[in-house]
Amino acid sequence: MSTADRQSTEASHWQTYRRLIGFAKPYRGLLLLALVGALVEAVASGAFTSLMKPITNVTFIEKNAEVAIWLPLAILGLFLVRGAAGYTTDMSMGRAARSIARDLRVKVLGKYLRLPGSRFDNEPVPSMLVRLGSDSDQVSQAAVDAAKVVIQQSLQVIVLVGVMLWHSWQVTLTIVVLAPPLAWIMDKVAKRYRRISHRIQESSAALLQSADQTLSSHQEVKIYGAQAMELERYRGLADNNLRLAMKVESTKGISSATVQFMGAVGLAALLLIAGREAQAGRLSAGDFIVLMVSMIGIIPAMKQLTNVQNMMQRGVASAERLFTVLDAPDEVDAGQRHLQRANGLIEFRHVSARYPGQTRPALEDISFTARPGTVTAIVGRSGSGKSSLIKLIPRFYEKEAGEILLDGYPISDYTLADLRRQIALVGQQVVLFDGSIAANVAYGEMGAAEAAAIDDAIRGANALEFVEQLPEGLQASVGTKGNRLSGGQRQRLAIARAMLKDAPILILDEATAALDNESERLVQNALEKLMPDRTTLVIAHRLSTIEHADQVLVLDQGRLVEQGSPAELLARGGLYAHLHQMQFREGEIG
Repeated sequence: MSTADRQSTEASHWQTYRRLIGFAKPYRGLLLLALVGALVEAVASGAFTSLMKPITNVTFIEKNAEVAIWLPLAILGLFLVRGAAGYTTDMSMGRAARSIARDLRVKVLGKYLRLPGSRFDNEPVPSMLVRLGSDSDQVSQAAVDAAKVVIQQSLQVIVLVGVMLWHSWQVTLTIVVLAPPLAWIMDKVAKRYRRISHRIQESSAALLQSADQTLSSHQEVKIYGAQAMELERYRGLADNNLRLAMKVESTKGISSATVQFMGAVGLAALLLIAGREAQAGRLSAGDFIVLMVSMIGIIPAMKQLTNVQNMMQRGVASAERLFTVLDAPDEVDAGQRHLQRANGLIEFRHVSARYPGQTRPALEDISFTARPGTVTAIVGRSGSGKSSLIKLIPRFYEKEAGEILLDGYPISDYTLADLRRQIALVGQQVVLFDGSIAANVAYGEMGAAEAAAIDDAIRGANALEFVEQLPEGLQASVGTKGNRLSGGQRQRLAIARAMLKDAPILILDEATAALDNESERLVQNALEKLMPDRTTLVIAHRLSTIEHADQVLVLDQGRLVEQGSPAELLARGGLYAHLHQMQFREGEIG
C-alpha cells in the first residue's frame, strides 16, 4: 500500500470514529459522570501510592506509633472512595455503551426496512443479523468501552507519573525515555488490528450464513447424504475464522509481552538510578518505595492501553459495516399525491424492468389493463417474469421504462404508504409472526381492529373450524414463522388478514400451489369470498384455478406473448394451450 493510500485509510478510520462518537452525544451526562468517577479513582490511587513514603519512613524507620494507627484508617478510606468512584465509572460507561448498541440496532433495522427490494437480493439475512448483533456490540465497545479503558488507565498513568515527578523528577525523567518506543509499538499494533478486524467480521457473517443455509435445509442435506460435505464447508470457514482470530491473539500477546518487558526495563532502570540518588542523599527509602509502587501500577495500565487497540479497531471495522447500511439510499418515496382508497384501475404501458447487474431485462414492453371487479391471471414458465411483474405494483422494485398507472396517475406520484395501503398480498410462502392468531390476522395497520372484525375475517377465510379447536382460540400462538400450523391453516390466516385489510387491490402469488386437495378447496372457497369488487391479480401455477379469470396474461422470457380469456387462449393453440395440455396430461397420469 502506498503512503497516500495509507494516509487515506487512516483518515477514513478517523472519520468513522468521529462519526461513531456522535452516537454518544445523547449520553454526555453519563459520560461526564464517568469521567469524574475515573478522575477520583485515579487521584485515590495516587494518594495511596504517596502514603508509601510515610508508611516506610515513619512506621518502619522512625517507628512512630501514633502515625502507625491512622495510616491503616487512611488506606481504608482511600479504597472506599476508590471503589465507589470505580463503580460509578463502570455503571455510567456501561449504561452509555449498551444504550449506544441499542440505538444502533434500532436505527439499522429501521434502515433495512426502508431499503429497496434489491438490497435483500444482494445481502443475505444472516449477514444482516451479524450487523444487528455482534457488529452493534463491537461498535459500542469502540465508542464507549474502549474510551472507558483509555480514560481510566490514562488518568492512572498521568497521576502516578505526577506522583513520581513529585518525589524525584530526576529519576522520573530518566525513565520517560521509554515512552517513544512504547508509542511506536502501540501504533504498529493498531495498524495490524485494522488490517485483520474487518476480515474477521466478514468471516463471522460467512460462518453464520453457511450454518443458516445448512440448518434451514436440514431435510435436503440428510436425504441427499450431504452432511459430510456441508460439515466440511463449514469447517473450512471456521478454520479461516480461527486463523484470523489467532492473528489477533498473536498480535495482542506479542504487544502485551513487549510492554511488560519494557516495564521490566523501566523497573531495572529505576533501581539503578534510584540507588545512585540515594547514595547522593537526594532520595529516601520512602521515596524509593513510592517510585517503585508507581512504576508497578503504571505497567498493567500501559498493558491495558495496548490491548484496547483490539477492541477499538474491531469496533471501527464494525462501524464501517453498519455505516454502509445507514448510508445506503432509501427506496424512492418522492410522491406527493395522497390516496385514501383507490378504485383499483391498474394500467401497464410499455413497462420494462431489469434487476441490478443483469444484462437481460426481467420484463420487456409489458402493456395491459386490470379493471376493478375483474380477475387478471398471470401465467408462464418458471423464470418468465411473473413475480417480477407483481413486485412492480407495490414498488418493491422500480421499473426501468414505461408507465404503471393507478386510477389514471403514475404510481410514483403516490406516497409509498398510501400506495401500499391499497394492496393486500397472499403468497405461496405465508409469512406469520411469532404471536397469537388474532395478532397475525390484525397485523400492521389493522392492529387496533375490533374483535368482531377479526372474527368475521377468520370466518370468511374458512379458518374458524380449526381456530375453535385450539384450546386458546384466537389467542393461541402460531409459533415461529407459524410452525405450529399446517400449510393450509397458515394460508387461510393470510386470507383472513387480507379480508380484514379490505384493500381494493388483491395480489395472489400462487396461493394454492403447495396445498393438498382438501386445503386447496377450503382456500379457494375463501379466495372466492375475498375477490369480488376488487382488482385481483393472480399468479397461477395450476391453470385449473383460473378458469373463471376475466383475462390471462401469458409471459415468456419477460415478454407478454399472449393475452385474452382462458377460452380464447385455448382456442388460439399457443403457449397457454400448450401449458394447459401439459398439466392436463400430468393430471391424467397422476
